Amino acid sequence: MFNIPLINQTLIEPISRGAEELLIVSGYATPTMASWHMTRIKELSMPLIGIKLIVGMTNYDGLTKDVHEGFKQLVYTQSNTALSKFQCQYICQGPPVHSKLYIWMKNGEPVEAYTGSANYTQAGFSLGRREYIVPCNAYDAFSYFCSVERDSIYCTHSEVEENIILQPINPVLEAENGHVQIVKGQGVEHVKLSLLARDGETGRRSGLNWGQREGREPNQAYIPLPAEIARSGFFPLQKRHFSVITDDNKHLILRVEQQNDKAITTPMNNSLLGEYFRNRIGVANGAFVHSHDLERYGRTDVDFYKLDDEHFYMDFSV
Repeated sequence: MFNIPLINQTLIEPISRGAEELLIVSGYATPTMASWHMTRIKELSMPLIGIKLIVGMTNYDGLTKDVHEGFKQLVYTQSNTALSKFQCQYICQGPPVHSKLYIWMKNGEPVEAYTGSANYTQAGFSLGRREYIVPCNAYDAFSYFCSVERDSIYCTHSEVEENIILQPINPVLEAENGHVQIVKGQGVEHVKLSLLARDGETGRRSGLNWGQREGREPNQAYIPLPAEIARSGFFPLQKRHFSVITDDNKHLILRVEQQNDKAITTPMNNSLLGEYFRNRIGVANGAFVHSHDLERYGRTDVDFYKLDDEHFYMDFSV
């Protein structure tokens, strides 16, 4: 579960006091935390802000490729959604930065700042960790941010791979010719989810056709999640975001939501999942998906493999 008081103090409440931008220095950070944070601000109907993140330990530990791709995706896709603006940089020279610092800006001036032990990750702001964050001098914090920013590179920079070591996605995955597959014999826990309703057809206004109704974006979609799997603990619940690498080497950020945790969605934009599956099966963007479209493609279900509590592999290959 999330540590809501810590989240509200550090990441939410300053917005209600007029803060417009959040500058973050965090030794470690994840795109799932950034997407959760931006989605949370939107769902609370608060004014959108700018978030500028510097990940501090990248010139020491490097990054896995999926984390790097996740940050890039947030930068590229948030401009097309009603979400806060996101920017991400990596420390690439000088000593590594292990600090955790959250600085709120208003009219270009620092107005509040917090420091402590919590990294900008969902784990760092969960009740599963004992973390401590306290207010600190906003101007001193801003000066520190500016000093470490000089040693950083944008995550979208063309020379990132020359400055940061990008590590393989996961030891149980292997990639070849743009496709990713699970390494056989690893015993990774997995589930198979049907894309069809109980009658053997696609949902008329649910599942891959969730957006097929007046006033909705027609690509909106979700993957149906049976109650027994939702209750099993396989997927994170309580609207926690999780990262997915697909067999065709795409990166998605998903979460479980809706009543009784019945749906897996792309929370930053519910159309991303529908666009993904329509592209895979060769159906026009925004078109109704029929069961025979899936059958023609070669399968009516999708496999999820659990790599850890926040990282999954999704196989829709035929």
